[in-house]
Amino acid sequence: MGTAAATGVWGRAEQQNFRSRVRGTLLGAAVGDAFGAPVDGLSLDAIRAEHGADGLVDPVPAYGRRGAVTAATQLTLFTVDGLIRAQVRRDTGAWHPPTDLHRAYRRWAATQSDWGPDERREEDGWLAREEWLYARRGPSRACLLGLGNDVMGTLEAPKNPGERGPEAAVRSAPFGLLVGWEPQLVLQLAVECAAQTHGHPAACLAAGAHSVILHGLARGESLDGAIQRALALLASRPGREPVTDALRHALGAVRQGMPTAARVEELLGDGAAEGALAVAAYCALVGEDIRHGVRLAVNHGGPSSATGALTGALLGALHGETALPPGWLTELEGRATILELADDFAMEMTQGPALHGPAASSPGWLARYPRA
Repeated sequence: MGTAAATGVWGRAEQQNFRSRVRGTLLGAAVGDAFGAPVDGLSLDAIRAEHGADGLVDPVPAYGRRGAVTAATQLTLFTVDGLIRAQVRRDTGAWHPPTDLHRAYRRWAATQSDWGPDERREEDGWLAREEWLYARRGPSRACLLGLGNDVMGTLEAPKNPGERGPEAAVRSAPFGLLVGWEPQLVLQLAVECAAQTHGHPAACLAAGAHSVILHGLARGESLDGAIQRALALLASRPGREPVTDALRHALGAVRQGMPTAARVEELLGDGAAEGALAVAAYCALVGEDIRHGVRLAVNHGGPSSATGALTGALLGALHGETALPPGWLTELEGRATILELADDFAMEMTQGPALHGPAASSPGWLARYPRA
């Protein structure tokens, strides 16, 4: 699959496989986010007191309905939007994806302060006009502060340099779907974009590691192989130890018997990005299916929507969209938008030259993803 993606020659079966993994990743992340949202930050004892000895096993309402997603899913969708826009802008000779991602994240920031879409801003494209994205769903302070003005955080001058939360890692899943890119470039882009809100090296490298693991899965590798690849790529990065230690801890925990909530809490630690990534890697490795993996990932006393989203993304990339629990999908907020965006992304990555180029472009595509 990697060679076809790199040379731009995609057979029909390969295109369908890729689209299924893109849909699986984005829907899986959203389903995991929505599943964990009602128990976010509750202690394990509190979760069990409310939902029974097994904890949360079926979707329950958050934000007034079942299937509601948090700011993490909103931001993940704007990551996809920014990646498509970067490809479209490349026709102009301008190529700096972190800038395109920052512009996309600023469009998300506008949804958190505006009443609704501003039809006058034609350069916004279609995603920013989706009414349902204008709900405030527990955005982290780091995301609101980091994206609160036009100054873009960089690795040299990151925003919120002490911020260790998992939010940047959650929104980084789409970078892993750049199957035509080399893994080290995927890692670099994810790290640079994480620094726009979460400047601590461990938070940035956890985002990079999540993207690279997903990249391996999207290219058809095993989960274990994809984690090993991520460890190898992180080996030369300063400040990597919390992330590489957490991933090794997750790999070791797989061999320690039946999965338990106590083991998940031990991997999670204080709920920082590297702990959330370790939980996702572990739950994806030991989960019998997506439902089991996500259930395991959210029953703990930490950021349940983040660990649910990270796990759902990995399992969705691994197994494709048809492996997702149908009953969870039917109630998922924004499912139509997520599918539309996933298919646009798959189309851009596999058939971009047919949609736009320096000489001629589809007007409909440029209306959806303006070069501005």
